[in-house]
Amino acid sequence: MSAKNDGPDAGSQSKSEQTRALILETAMRLFQERGYDKTTMRAIATEAGVSVGNAYYYFAGKEHLIQGFYDRIAAEHQAAVRDVLERETELEGRLAGVLTVWLDLARPYHEFAVQFFKNAADPDSPLSPFSPESEHAREQAIRVHRTVLAGAKVKVAPELRDVLPELMWLAQMGLVLYWIFDRTEGSERSYRLARRGARLTARGVALARFRVLRPLVLEVHELFTDFLPGMTRVLRSPAPKG
Repeated sequence: MSAKNDGPDAGSQSKSEQTRALILETAMRLFQERGYDKTTMRAIATEAGVSVGNAYYYFAGKEHLIQGFYDRIAAEHQAAVRDVLERETELEGRLAGVLTVWLDLARPYHEFAVQFFKNAADPDSPLSPFSPESEHAREQAIRVHRTVLAGAKVKVAPELRDVLPELMWLAQMGLVLYWIFDRTEGSERSYRLARRGARLTARGVALARFRVLRPLVLEVHELFTDFLPGMTRVLRSPAPKG
């Protein structure tokens, strides 16, 4: 089976990926120009020079196009932070670098993010970062934070190794929300928030090495799991107490 995929079909697979990328790029442009709600799959197919059926073959609907966008940004972010993570060893520097790199990548899509936020804010929408449909991109983002933590010169208690990256990702979601509404030149305040947030997070993680404070971290994790809309579908329930 694998030999077959590596053989004569390799060229057609490459063309297929090119078509998929073209449809996605076209959709992102139209979403920015016309707005998410006013852009139809037919319009996207026409602009991309493909049939409507072909567009639906690659993406079952506009929501799936957004998922493709999420996945692409997550993959680009993973690649872009490698230099930061190879260079920095302190947790604050690693996290600040990861957050500011994300802001750099997202900058061209600022206006677009404002347009579709009202859809993504619905906890039952597939566009929500907490939705089952967003799981792949979400896991990629959390994986970045696991790498941030694992490579930092900081002691982490075993019971917090899975919890902290998830909380760090939630903090990143808070930054994203702020960035959507940030109207400063070049989103300058968002960059400041990223750096100060990284400093505060690093201090919190350092303090969490003390046994007396670990239950507090677990309590915060449990709070989000129990009460933040959609989080029960995202984060694992904390281990039974005792």
